[in-house]
Amino acid sequence: MAKKSFNYAQLEAVAQEMRANPDMVFYYEYQVPTATLPTGDVLDLAKEFGPLRTSGRGWPIDEHWIAGVAIGVAAAGSKAVARLPSMATIYAIEYIQNQAGKIRSMTGGQASMPFVLWQDAGGRSRGSAGQHTDVGTEVLYANLPGVKVVVPSDAYDAKGLMTAAIRDPDPVVYFDYPEVKAGDQPDVPDEAYTVPLGKAAVRQEGRDVTIVAWAPATVDVKRALPMLAKMGISVEFIDPRSLKPLDVDTIAASVRKTRRLLIVEHGHYTAGFGAHIACEVLQEVQNVKVRRIAFPDAPGPGAAVMMDWMRPDAPKIVDAAAQMVRA
Repeated sequence: MAKKSFNYAQLEAVAQEMRANPDMVFYYEYQVPTATLPTGDVLDLAKEFGPLRTSGRGWPIDEHWIAGVAIGVAAAGSKAVARLPSMATIYAIEYIQNQAGKIRSMTGGQASMPFVLWQDAGGRSRGSAGQHTDVGTEVLYANLPGVKVVVPSDAYDAKGLMTAAIRDPDPVVYFDYPEVKAGDQPDVPDEAYTVPLGKAAVRQEGRDVTIVAWAPATVDVKRALPMLAKMGISVEFIDPRSLKPLDVDTIAASVRKTRRLLIVEHGHYTAGFGAHIACEVLQEVQNVKVRRIAFPDAPGPGAAVMMDWMRPDAPKIVDAAAQMVRA
């Protein structure tokens, strides 16, 4: 068990699975897979596994090639991870929708698809403008049959979910948001371990209102929790971690207790994944208050003041939760 960066935890999961599976490959563009521990120890996947199993020091910019060849490797029976940059969050969707997500079904379970799309994602940060602030495209992948979607929000889950995704027989889209990488991270075991797909994490127990949020909105919820506590509002905070499969049971059990559900997401409001969560919970628990707050249906602006105004930040979360409790 040691302190590790978010990036180190992810790469360590990939490295350990590559050591255990001699045919496994990891392809990427310019994100050369290196990370360093506070002790100075360096993890360098390109050096350890060579250019036949990695992209070496980086392939030319061609997201279609990287995703397509990795899916081909997985279809041939080996495990494969393809990492695409945040400017290309839906480049791989055609391959997954039309091929990778359907192979197990079309073969009656005879063929598996052990493929992970490691999708770097944008963030609602200042000054990045529309092309580099896309958040919420995980909902597009979650809509595809045969596909699983995970969104880690700390280093421990990053490693455990990556390992679980690589070992899964279905294609898994693993969203990597930059905003959750800063600040203190939990200790990460040195050995390989899994965080089960489809199991939510109860980050804080409470009795007045249930808040559900996944990365990167978890950052804003954590900022809001102390403010709500000072107001005397007891929050149960649930991080799904896995959007598909979704742990409806854990969320519904919390809402039965609090009778209030606030869903916070950085994706766009219309058809955001939070709407699906609300529907699932309302089918299980009746006569409860439900509210969603999300990013407006507009591209992220370049102006910092506009981004702050649009982002579902801590003050907006506090206001929404307080209104639900006091109503």
